[in-house]
Amino acid sequence: MAAILHIIPSFTGVCNSLKPDNGRIYHFRVSTGSKRISARSWAGAEPAVGAPAFQMREMERLAAKEALILAFQNSGGYKALVAGKITNEQKIDVTERISSLERLNPTPRPTSSPYLDGQWNFLWWGSGTPLLFATRYLFEIIPSDLASLSELDALIKDGFGYATAYLKFLNSIESKVTVKTKFTVEGPIRLREEYVEGLLEPPSVGEQAIPEQLKGAYGQASGTLQRLPDSIKDAVSNGLKIPLSGTFQRMIMVSYLDEEILILRNVNGEPEVLSRQDAPPSPISPDRIDEYES
Repeated sequence: MAAILHIIPSFTGVCNSLKPDNGRIYHFRVSTGSKRISARSWAGAEPAVGAPAFQMREMERLAAKEALILAFQNSGGYKALVAGKITNEQKIDVTERISSLERLNPTPRPTSSPYLDGQWNFLWWGSGTPLLFATRYLFEIIPSDLASLSELDALIKDGFGYATAYLKFLNSIESKVTVKTKFTVEGPIRLREEYVEGLLEPPSVGEQAIPEQLKGAYGQASGTLQRLPDSIKDAVSNGLKIPLSGTFQRMIMVSYLDEEILILRNVNGEPEVLSRQDAPPSPISPDRIDEYES
């Protein structure tokens, strides 16, 4: 009910922005837990020719984006997805709203857009994506009361991607797994992603949060680690690197991109939806032309 009451003023504002004599700015805002996604629609006092049509499309896009975020929230998000607690009705609802937003993609050449680079947080992904397969496998072999997935994010920068899963064991031991990939632009909406390496970082432990019955074992383990040769201690502290070059690659399509939302699809058409965590960059010139690898 709170979400519905929240939407009504937003829709009222956007509808009012279609009036030619209205110069106010109206905002959409929706919470995704760690971040609030906001979008805005504006109207000038003297709209240019074709402005009402643009405003109508922009209104539709902003409404579709907010509806998608609300569908994620109602379904339980990626944590429910990993745990297999998403119902078929919720999957259909999210899939329908993803398709509705993709139809209104404002970026015709997303693979060359500056909006692609940045810090992203995963909101949703398809059942056949490597990320979901890996996380589900992890939580099938580790009981949910012993381990939890706190966050999934991705950094895209200079043609490389770094997908990181943040894990917590026994509510006191934190670790993270990062997979580095290389992106090759093959068209205005098409990318090839090749896995480069995986990194399992050493766990960090909050001693105050360790259960009393495990503090003795933790002290013994810490003492043993301190007695190891420096070369081994350095290797442990730097994490375990796993070479992945030549093991896996996939083709992906950027089906939607704006300053806040990124939607990818694999060759099976399964979507991955991410929300931006950092400030978006300044747009590039529309005259820029990139060459693609064939």
